[in-house]
Amino acid sequence: MEFFMRQKSFLAFIVLVSLLAACQGAPAASTQPVPVETQVAATLTGIAVANTATPEATLTPTNTLPPPTETPAATATPAPPSATPETPVPTNDPNCTNLATFVEDVTIPDNSSVSPGQTFIKTWRIRNMGTCVWGPSYTLAHYSEELMGAPVPVALGVTFPNQTLDISVPLTASTTAGQHRGNFVILNSAGLIMQIDQDSRLWVIINVSAAAATNPTAPAQSTTAPAQNPTTAPGGGSSSGPGYANVTCGFTLDAAKITETIAAINNYRAQNGLSPYTVNARLSEAAQAHANDMACNQLFYHNGSNGSTPRTRVAASGYVASAVTENVYGSYPPLNGQGAVTWWINDKVDTTHNTNLISTNYTEIGVGYSFFNNYGYYVVVFARP
Repeated sequence: MEFFMRQKSFLAFIVLVSLLAACQGAPAASTQPVPVETQVAATLTGIAVANTATPEATLTPTNTLPPPTETPAATATPAPPSATPETPVPTNDPNCTNLATFVEDVTIPDNSSVSPGQTFIKTWRIRNMGTCVWGPSYTLAHYSEELMGAPVPVALGVTFPNQTLDISVPLTASTTAGQHRGNFVILNSAGLIMQIDQDSRLWVIINVSAAAATNPTAPAQSTTAPAQNPTTAPGGGSSSGPGYANVTCGFTLDAAKITETIAAINNYRAQNGLSPYTVNARLSEAAQAHANDMACNQLFYHNGSNGSTPRTRVAASGYVASAVTENVYGSYPPLNGQGAVTWWINDKVDTTHNTNLISTNYTEIGVGYSFFNNYGYYVVVFARP
């Protein structure tokens, strides 16, 4: 009887343990989907934030996975515009050639009239005549004379051989009346100046006056170079008029650049079998006065800020001249003296620059140089007593 009771107790204990085990195991199965859903919700929220500036609402975890139709809502957010692929630039052959030809002035043809301080868009159209493909590593850069506020460098668009390209740049006219000019060049991916026809420059020439602009955006009717470049002063003119301009900016002088310029000019004359120019102190005074005026007032031509001319400045120096002319040059960064002379020698737009350097009509010169606000300005006055 005792054995029977022990056997019943043992069976009851086995049944009780089985029931307890069943009660402890059931909840574990119902918690399995929660970690998976939490992970999915976090992933979808992350995608939404990565593809748009407006964050999506974070999904709230529940005990069941979201219906299949809800998943695309988070992944359908459009990518930002920057993700749009650009036109790829092919890799150029190392031996390809860079060459361009000028087609036309799309806006602001040479000698367009604009109002003082007027902002305008200058657009040149050129054609790729080489075998290299142009791309963003090719840039438009300022070369000489007036910058006119151009935001250079300007990256070029992808242009294949024989394709045309319009290059546009916003410019601001000077507030000073008169003719103004700026010269720009194209730099290839190695930073070298590209040849454009027989020159390397793209220029803008405007006439600033108080009168209203005369259709500055009209297409160009002629692509020929202007007959007269504003950086070479005529030999004639009256000696009466304003003398030196009164300038007060913090310009600096550089005697070494002046010496180098004189040496470069006379070396060039010797190469052409000519005697050297004699340096005259009064002509140098007149040249330096205009260089200072150019530096302080961002001038790139011969008329001073006070209306002076090369002849009136020479007269103000006390030099009595029978003939006077002048070369001027300004750029950022500044060239050295040899560089400025080389620029005048190679100028194909106005060959008078070179003619003045090797002229037999003038016997004496004066040279001035002034530096201000990262620009360097050269003036050479040529005269004959």
